[in-house]
Amino acid sequence: MTRVLVVVAHPDLSRSRVNAAWTRALLEDGRATVRVLTDTLVGDGFDAVAEQRALAAHDRIVLQFPFRWYSCPPLLKTWIDQVLERGWAYGPGGHALEGKELTVAVSTWSRASDYTTEGRYGRTMSELLSPFEVTALRVGMSYRPGFHVHDVGALSDADLAVTAKRLVEWVVAP
Repeated sequence: MTRVLVVVAHPDLSRSRVNAAWTRALLEDGRATVRVLTDTLVGDGFDAVAEQRALAAHDRIVLQFPFRWYSCPPLLKTWIDQVLERGWAYGPGGHALEGKELTVAVSTWSRASDYTTEGRYGRTMSELLSPFEVTALRVGMSYRPGFHVHDVGALSDADLAVTAKRLVEWVVAP
């Protein structure tokens, strides 16, 4: 059975509708370990060793976040910078993540049609999320295409519940 870790990188879940619903659904389901970065923040950083232990104990790592300015929130970037250290995740002696899987679960206010070569941004989600694929490559992980939910402002409560259920099933799928 694949051991899954979901790293929730929303800067304020108390003000979130979508990421909070996703997180609740994952916690209620219980098949994945959920780590909320705002809960593990120590001052303005992270306990890299504790975060590395969590990563090492799982086979699939899901980075869950709202899309901000065509990337992840600064909270996740800080986490990546502090946790994926040379000598642990890459470089001489750094092979701790080799063979594991990395993927992302992303919510965005923009419509799916905005993320096409002909759309509003002229780029696909895959293109904009390619730094995560390259990060996986750099540390010896495989990259699984992400879970994307667009136009979140238009989601009804019923649609949000369906989306949360779909996310849970996608996260734990073989």
